[in-house]
Amino acid sequence: MTAESNTLVISKAVMQSTFERILLSNGLSEAKAKTCAEIFTINSLDGIYTHGVNRFPRFVKYLKGGFVKPDAEPSLVSKFGGIEQWDGNLGPGPLNAIHATEAAMRLAKEHGIGCVGLSNTNHWMRGGTYGWQAAKAGFVFIGWTNTIANMPAWGATDAKLGNNPLVMALPYENEAIVLDMAMSQYSFGAMELAAMKGEKLSVAGGYDSEGNISDDPNAILKSWRSLPVGYWKGAGLSLLLDILSVVLSGGLSTYEISQEEVEYRLSQVYIAIDVSKLNNHSSISAAVERIIEDYHQSKPINDSKKITFPGERVLNTREKNTANGIPVLKNVWEEILSL
Repeated sequence: MTAESNTLVISKAVMQSTFERILLSNGLSEAKAKTCAEIFTINSLDGIYTHGVNRFPRFVKYLKGGFVKPDAEPSLVSKFGGIEQWDGNLGPGPLNAIHATEAAMRLAKEHGIGCVGLSNTNHWMRGGTYGWQAAKAGFVFIGWTNTIANMPAWGATDAKLGNNPLVMALPYENEAIVLDMAMSQYSFGAMELAAMKGEKLSVAGGYDSEGNISDDPNAILKSWRSLPVGYWKGAGLSLLLDILSVVLSGGLSTYEISQEEVEYRLSQVYIAIDVSKLNNHSSISAAVERIIEDYHQSKPINDSKKITFPGERVLNTREKNTANGIPVLKNVWEEILSL
């Protein structure tokens, strides 16, 4: 472990073993602690620090507070054809999400497409985790979650919408193309990270308490007024994702979740499509390759920057962090070690 400025470099093995030890001491079984620790570590390895190492202390806090039930298992509520509804029973969000993704793939193998609505669950951390999971297994994946209210409707000043992340993924070569995006310009985790680093946002991400558009993450975190991606379009998409998460899971809405003490009891949707059952299956790989090849021919504004598809930078960061170790803010690692 080396230090440079306020950043430490932690190996994958040390990070994962540290997470696992802490989770074991907080009531998770050996198998569950290992899986959760691996998810937090891989998220960090892939450069998604906001939903990996930086989020780990809050996950432990929710365990200690009883909001995450360490021994809970999801239970089947209803099923019809290629649709199932599950109750997460407040179990660890990543474990419930893995289960729901596996269930959606199982249904897709049988019906061609599978849809799982998951209610009463916890934060899934990086939604892209489950896009990678399904795409690497050969499926197209679409999934989303609702959240606590943290974004105003377009033209409003108070938060009524969640930034409701959406994930879309498909197999590509030996990896995947994975779009993982919040409905706000920046996730709150990304703004928290920028605030911890004392950095401004690269573009405006919300409003300050006086209603001025701002690139100051501290001001936006204080006002709780994030900016919808695509302005009114992102706000509308957020609303529909929330409504559909409630309709398909039978769970709580953003409005109802926002009445809770903390952000939990979330509603989520997981959809998997078995592309091997499509008539054009044999030509899909070549078609996607042609699209990406053309996409990569884009002329960048800055010649030093490469135009990348969703998930491509993750692969590059994963390779770099595997070789050099995972950068972690010193105060974050110290907090983790104190848990």
